[in-house]
Amino acid sequence: MSGPFRLDGHGLHRGAPARFTFDGREVEGRAGEPVAAALLAAGLRVVGRSFKYHRPRGILTAGSEEPNALIHVDDAHGGTPNVRATVEEVREGLVTRSQNRWPSLRWDVMAVNDLFAPFLAAGFYYKTFMWPRSFWEAVYEPAIRRAAGLGALSGQPDPDACEKAWAFADLLVIGAGPTGLMAALTAARAGARVILADEGAELGGRLLSEREEIDGRPAADWVAEVAAELSALPNLRIMTRTTVTGAYDQGTFGALERIPEEGAPPACFWRIAARRGVLAAGALERPVAFPDNDRPGIMMASAVRSYANRWGVTPGRRVAVFGNTDDAHRTARDLIAAGVTVAGVIDPRPEAEITALGDYPLFAEGEVTGTRGRHGLREITLRHAGGTRTLAADCLAMSGGWNPTVHLTCHMNGRPRWDEALQTFVPVEGAVPGLSAAGAARGLFDTAACLSDGAEVAARVLSELGIAATPEPAPEADATPYRIRPLWQVSGGKPGKRAWLDFQNDVHAKDIRLSAQEGFRSVEHMKRYTTQGMATDQGKSSNVAALAVLADATGRGIPETGTTTFRPPFVPVPISAMGAGASGRGFAPERHTTAHAALVERGAPMIEAGLWFRPSYIPRAGETDWLTACNREVGHVRSAVGVADVSTLGKIDIRGPDAGAFLDFVYTGTFSTLAVGRVRYGLMLREDGHVMDDGTTARLGDDHYLMTTTTAAAGQVMAHLDYVSQVLRPDLDVSLTSVTEHWAQFAVAGPKAAELLTPILGTAPELPFMGCGPVEVQGAAGRLFRISFSGETGFEVAVPARYGDALWRLLVARAEALGGGAYGMEALNVLRIEKGFLTHAELHGRTTADDLGLSGMMSRKKDFVGRAAAGRPGLSGPERQQLVGLKPVAPDEPLHAGAHLFAEGARPVRTEDQGYVTSVCWSPTLGTHLGLGFLLNGRARHGERLRAWDALRGRDVLCEVCAPVFFDPEARRMRGEAAG
Repeated sequence: MSGPFRLDGHGLHRGAPARFTFDGREVEGRAGEPVAAALLAAGLRVVGRSFKYHRPRGILTAGSEEPNALIHVDDAHGGTPNVRATVEEVREGLVTRSQNRWPSLRWDVMAVNDLFAPFLAAGFYYKTFMWPRSFWEAVYEPAIRRAAGLGALSGQPDPDACEKAWAFADLLVIGAGPTGLMAALTAARAGARVILADEGAELGGRLLSEREEIDGRPAADWVAEVAAELSALPNLRIMTRTTVTGAYDQGTFGALERIPEEGAPPACFWRIAARRGVLAAGALERPVAFPDNDRPGIMMASAVRSYANRWGVTPGRRVAVFGNTDDAHRTARDLIAAGVTVAGVIDPRPEAEITALGDYPLFAEGEVTGTRGRHGLREITLRHAGGTRTLAADCLAMSGGWNPTVHLTCHMNGRPRWDEALQTFVPVEGAVPGLSAAGAARGLFDTAACLSDGAEVAARVLSELGIAATPEPAPEADATPYRIRPLWQVSGGKPGKRAWLDFQNDVHAKDIRLSAQEGFRSVEHMKRYTTQGMATDQGKSSNVAALAVLADATGRGIPETGTTTFRPPFVPVPISAMGAGASGRGFAPERHTTAHAALVERGAPMIEAGLWFRPSYIPRAGETDWLTACNREVGHVRSAVGVADVSTLGKIDIRGPDAGAFLDFVYTGTFSTLAVGRVRYGLMLREDGHVMDDGTTARLGDDHYLMTTTTAAAGQVMAHLDYVSQVLRPDLDVSLTSVTEHWAQFAVAGPKAAELLTPILGTAPELPFMGCGPVEVQGAAGRLFRISFSGETGFEVAVPARYGDALWRLLVARAEALGGGAYGMEALNVLRIEKGFLTHAELHGRTTADDLGLSGMMSRKKDFVGRAAAGRPGLSGPERQQLVGLKPVAPDEPLHAGAHLFAEGARPVRTEDQGYVTSVCWSPTLGTHLGLGFLLNGRARHGERLRAWDALRGRDVLCEVCAPVFFDPEARRMRGEAAG
């Protein structure tokens, strides 16, 4: 393979050659390896610039915790910024470029910021941009916003839509290293449903990056054997390239799957519901803060081993190693085995000679005190037991110890505990219910312990589920104990040199100490004052070292200093993945009723109503405008019979022994006393006392109710009922099911409604007003309700949705034979305004029951949601705007919704405003325009004349205030007491 830093014949990965570009330069890599490996192999050391000072940045890690190597991946639609080069896989034709630099990566104009570093210390924003105050919006904020950010979005829509998916398991194993493999093997052999998720492209975790043996053979061979067995098990799903990003309530986990296949969605966001989880995510190596420790070529020791052992790449020709654990020596030995020159191992521990088992210079009790080489490391300065020394090196592998990957265990506000022996934070069992850490994720840092712990933890959590599982015998593996000497920061070196902590946000140890000096001593305050840990890596590499520096600056121990809050997602998740499917029609999906095709056949214009598409009107031959069709449809209902599709009304099935008590609590009225076979109108309030929705609820059985809601509020009401049942009244035994799409439902209204239904039902419908019951509709089991939204004798007939189209066509044909026909939304609106019925034009979220004239529906004998709040001063009384009817003095003069109401002689200005118009129509029944609206003390002002001023349309209409019920105020027609 090409590339001056390829190690011929070394490394596990054997991908085919693949060419891609970086900043216009062609690079040859191996398909499937990370872009970072190919860049290192090509000798490209600078891959980005830091955020604040625009210092050159090289690759630091070999995983998703990478803070430096963020690149832009181009495509035909602008591409994706801030992609980690350590995760993005090489493929033929890939186009990448660096970020946060101009005009080029090597020569960046904004690097001048580094010269002004003494004036740009932590907190300088808060101090510098306070004065003059008038400059903030005009000068400071625009300049800061232009400088903010690392990458840039294209601003173009991305047609490569991500996917979303759901999965379910008895056990979710997070991580497929030695711990995760043993946990999955134990659980799967026990017969449990298992999901094994790992962010890598292959199973094995760190075993693929180490020169280790398991049962006397290469660890990679053992991994391949276990992977083959797991792949063959039908009860186990392997999810590679999948990072579990968050832990949520009730065993729900979010996970991001990367999909590198050409033509496939770039990512899929999973919602995984698991009865139990095992966190086997391993540990993250942390750096050491020493002077100028941010130069390209300075990397984590574990990353250097990964590139050499797994990808066959050396980050340098002459490598020095600096670390306070045995990993420093492991890195040196692996590099020597790969033929790489090791310039020396700097170990701060006095007992370093005991650990050294390789042929390399050793500097015991040593520390790195400085480095040189702006665009790439050239040499390091060190002090050790024998004095000071300068070493030529183009790569420095550093190791400050390991931090268990505790993040997911803290996503429900848990905090890890400090382990003095390990010098790190370890998870607390039970912080996330049902999630147990195992292996390195809980502080076991040798392979043998990880293997046995994975099996034991899996068996234990399965026993909690009643699944008998015996821990699989752990194979023989390295059991070298973990030894560490605390080393967070190296003091000394040349004056003015900075020891970096957060490499992306340019936070160094002096910033932390300045934060403490200026009173920001809390770890959360320090984080915000310095931006430590607020970069895209969320401080995975830097946080613990920063806490140690803060503890030293404040004279406290690290446990007392504590940690910042861990929040999901664990890795950056594209918004397009988290919101997959929610663009275009996915954002507002078209919902069609069963009658949709039949309506379209008749030429009905379809309009949106609460995401449903409903007919505006149903034209007939010769009709030239909507008003003509609407007037005809209203006439059908008033004089003969009309049929409307009301399937879109929300339908919520409510069952359980406490169903009646539950409805009593969510409605202002009483429903527990409702007789079986009867329907009652109900009003529902929000907790703040304002009206949420209205509708009817039918009692179908002793413990069985069916609630209907308005079309627009169906989802809101369902969410509200769920909230009430789970939070406000968990003591009630009730189940709730949305059945809106299960039933096709049609309104049959008019003097001939019963005549229309008789042959279809096989018998005359003899339900009393507000009655309900089961019926047989042409051989299909259905339901019949005697209710009306038109003011006429009315029924609603419901059948399972699969019969909806046939029933609609039958009802309309029968109605036309009786001199009627179908009617749409325009006619429905006219009919309901004539009767003063409400929709969400009036129930718009700012009205109370008293405003609507419905205070009599608020029971004084029981509690209900919103009762206390509704009684607050100012939510009722004459100082409120109340529902009224409006008639123009000149009947043919139209009113307009949105017009404001003013006294007849008042000026149309805000201070004179007395109300507004919500709904308007032309009433062919009454031969006049009509309106509903809200007017200050409106119920006491019937008979007054007002101006309806519409500034938008320039209309000024004189109208009369009246009762909101214009037609048949005694409701005799809809009760069947009169036919005319």
